[in-house]
Amino acid sequence: MNLNAKVTMFFSAMSIGLLVILVAISLYAFRSFSIVSSSEHIRTAAEIVRVHLTESMINGVIDKRESFLKRLMEVQGLASARVVRSPMVEQQFGKGLSQETASDDIEIQVLRDGKAQYEIIETSDDTLIRGTIPFIATNRGSPNCLECHQVQEGMVLGAVTMQVSIGSLKNKALLTVGGIVVVVTLFSLVAIMLIRRMIQPISTTAENVEVAVQRALRGDFKAKVDQLTNDELGQIATDMNRLLNFLDDGLNRIGANVARLTSRTPSPDENQLTATIDMVEGLTKAAHFKQAIEEDETKAEIHQRLAKALSGEFGINEYSIYEMVANKNQMTPLFVDGASTDSCRWCDPQILVRSEGCRARRTGHVVDGTLNPGICYSFLPPEGETGRNHICLPVIQSGGVGNVLQIVTKIADETRIQGLLPYVSVYLREAAPVLETKKLMETLRESSLKDPMTGLNNRRFLEEYVDTLISNVQRRKGRLGVMMLDLDFFKMVNDTYGHDVGDVVIKTLAKVLRQTVRTSDMVIRYGGEEFMIVLVDAPPEDVDLVAEKIRASVEAMEIHAGTVTLKKTISIGVADFPTDSDTFWQAVKFADVALYQAKETGRNRVIRFNKDMWTDKQY
Repeated sequence: MNLNAKVTMFFSAMSIGLLVILVAISLYAFRSFSIVSSSEHIRTAAEIVRVHLTESMINGVIDKRESFLKRLMEVQGLASARVVRSPMVEQQFGKGLSQETASDDIEIQVLRDGKAQYEIIETSDDTLIRGTIPFIATNRGSPNCLECHQVQEGMVLGAVTMQVSIGSLKNKALLTVGGIVVVVTLFSLVAIMLIRRMIQPISTTAENVEVAVQRALRGDFKAKVDQLTNDELGQIATDMNRLLNFLDDGLNRIGANVARLTSRTPSPDENQLTATIDMVEGLTKAAHFKQAIEEDETKAEIHQRLAKALSGEFGINEYSIYEMVANKNQMTPLFVDGASTDSCRWCDPQILVRSEGCRARRTGHVVDGTLNPGICYSFLPPEGETGRNHICLPVIQSGGVGNVLQIVTKIADETRIQGLLPYVSVYLREAAPVLETKKLMETLRESSLKDPMTGLNNRRFLEEYVDTLISNVQRRKGRLGVMMLDLDFFKMVNDTYGHDVGDVVIKTLAKVLRQTVRTSDMVIRYGGEEFMIVLVDAPPEDVDLVAEKIRASVEAMEIHAGTVTLKKTISIGVADFPTDSDTFWQAVKFADVALYQAKETGRNRVIRFNKDMWTDKQY
């Protein structure tokens, strides 16, 4: 129901209510007036009768009273009149005429208590007011009642009963009320028509505003509100149109910019307002995600936070996150379906050792198996996991693919996943530079801990790692074999053949050392031609055997540097931790002392530290 109809109904109801009240008041007023005026008329007529009867008795013509009453009936509106005697008058003068005896309870009651009574009588053709007025004995005036009646003052001598017709007054009242009804009705109709005319622009404008707001809630801000007047109402329409134009233009620009940021293609039938809100919320969450990962310490923390976002923010529970192995044609699975793992579930395991088999890794483009089923031959769900497709998103770092996110979706959920892809891509885009930075930092850190010539760990690595190493040894109650190694007469190589040949000698020695010990052992270039080897959980006799094996391997090796062929020897000092020392660095010092002894006693030999080698001078 529109505003115009509501206003019409409201004022119509008010008019009808006012008319009913006015009619009720008028009828009540006319009725009250009729009763009061008729009652006064009856009292006046009764007083005339009383005075006439008193005079008739004094003048001796009381027997003419009946004819007087008949003449009294000629008075307009008077329907009947009769006089009744009280018992005291009957005792003094007799019963009188037959009609002068009380005929009903009202007259008997009036004769008993001396109080006038009135009642309304409805007949088939008229409305009457009956009044029964008592005659009270009094000595006032002349003539008076006590001149003839032998009674006390205040006694009831009789009563007169009269009926007065109010039919004519009733008809006049009805005519008057009818006229009022007609006038008020006409006035109300005119007023309602004028109000409707005044309300029409308001109602129309309100309807137009309602339509515009409803369309705006559906994302359509093209509606217009017609300006029907030049007053405040017209200004409302103008301002509403300006607001709609502003919102339409603003949301279009915001939506276009956000769509470019998310690479999202708007749907023609989507709610522009809701879509813009969703996109802004998505970008806000992505910004918070980026802020969080920027404060993470390692790539592993970033990958874990990305995995949580896939499950928590997007409700994606089947996926794989892969990382490319630097300088190798390999991929490493990091997370599969929310769990950390090192194995494939949704792909052919061959891509782990030959990453070129991954189409997203090879092309650097999104591979969408929901739009092109079977596009990638490496997608291989486990047995029994049918009815699924995949979408692989490469994460570009330094111009190449650093990570691949593989989303696996059931066919029934493909539409939802397609709607999430732009927002997932934003997360990946925000993560890419942070991952690249962390990767670079890790590379720089690794490079600072490695000797660039030999690829062995350097002394700085040992200084950073030694606390962890010692803690593990002490927890296992194990031991470490420490060897200090130094090439014999290496300075002569540099002086004779140059530093290039010296570098070849160092590289060849490093290769021999790596091949001689276990992968769990540590080979460190300690400085120049000096090396250190730490053997983990090796008893002293095994350490001695390894040291001797190294000495023999170096003695037997031939070093080819261009046209030059060299043979070199090496001196080795050995110590044990914690058997020989209280601290690791003390064991290193003891091994260095043993190395000094090997140099002093002829070189090309292995010497184990003993306490006799430790002198005050060395200390």
